[in-house]
Amino acid sequence: MSKIAVVTGGTRGIGRAICKSLKDDGFTVVAIYAGNEEKARSFTDECGIPAYKVDVGDHEAVLAGCKKIEEDVGPIDIVVNNAGITRDGTLLKMSYEEWDDVMRINLGGCFNMAKATFAGMKDRKWGRIINIGSINGQAGQYGQVNYAAAKSGIHGFTKALAQEGARSGITVNAIAPGYIDTDMVAAVPENVLEKIVARIPVGRLGQAEEIARGVSFLASEDGGFVTGSTLSINGGQHMY
Repeated sequence: MSKIAVVTGGTRGIGRAICKSLKDDGFTVVAIYAGNEEKARSFTDECGIPAYKVDVGDHEAVLAGCKKIEEDVGPIDIVVNNAGITRDGTLLKMSYEEWDDVMRINLGGCFNMAKATFAGMKDRKWGRIINIGSINGQAGQYGQVNYAAAKSGIHGFTKALAQEGARSGITVNAIAPGYIDTDMVAAVPENVLEKIVARIPVGRLGQAEEIARGVSFLASEDGGFVTGSTLSINGGQHMY
């Protein structure tokens, strides 16, 4: 029986590419989505990957959702925490709700998914948790104190949890994408996007499939000696 991978935010953008890549690698893949049922149905029809509606920022909903997936499909071996939202604005203009929504989903979702699956991975002595961070969690970004804080928190969460899982065969890693050609980036005004691309040494936006290939490596047996690491896939925009 193939190992089972769950990808949050899995029906669109980077998540969609990750789902398809893991399926091509031979894993049984399940996507989690937040609310767009039409997109989710289209995704399942096209890719043959089931999609479950779960609010990853809701702790009890995640516990119930993962239990349902395990009843329907089997034990979860791989978690890719990709779900994320933006609520941009400078601190003085940002509401508490805009701060809390981003922290609850982007960072809280990682905790909730790990909490729901870590014990099972530990019992089976094998697991992979891959958290999607961001270049803006590494370098910061004007008008994104909520998003940058949440993504930076993901990188710290990754390093700490990796230490808890290492002796049980569980690796925990992060990927920090740069600016990727997705719907989220497409919403950036064209004049701003031109300035962003001008700061990327390779001279272009990344592709979702390039992030997916990084996930595939970290999920594989070949990635078994890599844990607590953050893989930056950003075209050279931020190096440290």
